[in-house]
Amino acid sequence: MNSLLLAIIVLPIVEIAVMINIGQEIGALNTILIIFLTAIIGIYYARVEGINTIKSGMVNLYNNKIPFYEIISGASIAIAALLLILPGFISDTVGFLFLIPFSRKIIINSWLKNKYKNKSQSSNKIIDAEIVEDKRDKDEL
Repeated sequence: MNSLLLAIIVLPIVEIAVMINIGQEIGALNTILIIFLTAIIGIYYARVEGINTIKSGMVNLYNNKIPFYEIISGASIAIAALLLILPGFISDTVGFLFLIPFSRKIIINSWLKNKYKNKSQSSNKIIDAEIVEDKRDKDEL
């Protein structure tokens, strides 16, 4: 079975189970208020972090550097905002992890390390080659 399809089916079930358990402990109204509060705080913080990321990217562009980290960081902030809009405590936790600059940097660096680990190992191959001169180039001169 496709892992994405499995995640689409299982994740909402787990989110609902967690909300029911928390709702039984603190009450339904408090649970709903916490979900709305985390969404509002998260979206505001995502906006602030997004503006900071844009500023950092502009500084890199001004210094003639490619804003690679800022592009990936901006995408992770957008994913975090989406996760914070969705109701649920697990998605809010993951969303806040993507919003906090320290944890976002750890997540991005570990993702990049895993993604490019195999490619860097395969790029160290030695290719044996021989240079062959073409006599036509010498005749034309």
